Amino acid sequence: MAKDTADKIVPNSEVTFTIVKAPTRPASRKTIERLMWMQPHAKKDLSMLQRRRKQKDIKYTIRAGRVWFDRPRATRTVRCEKGASFTLKITPQIVNDLKSVSKYLEVS
Repeated sequence: MAKDTADKIVPNSEVTFTIVKAPTRPASRKTIERLMWMQPHAKKDLSMLQRRRKQKDIKYTIRAGRVWFDRPRATRTVRCEKGASFTLKITPQIVNDLKSVSKYLEVS
């Protein structure tokens, strides 16, 4: 399955991936989530939440005469779970990332 998936990953094509197996290593999970963030709707969600955190969610306190910021962590809008699918326009820059996690993905 992994060899078949890796053969279908070519630049300048739009492909839908489905997660068929949960990654065992944290690095693989993070790579898949990073790839999932490249979807247009995920980018829009992330930028909207980033703007909200910047404008409203920062708490300012004064400590020792200086302003300190309490910045909240970024919200995870996508999850690397079995059965999740995402569509990407494959560029040459992400081919190696896709091939490194191809054993967890299925091309459809």
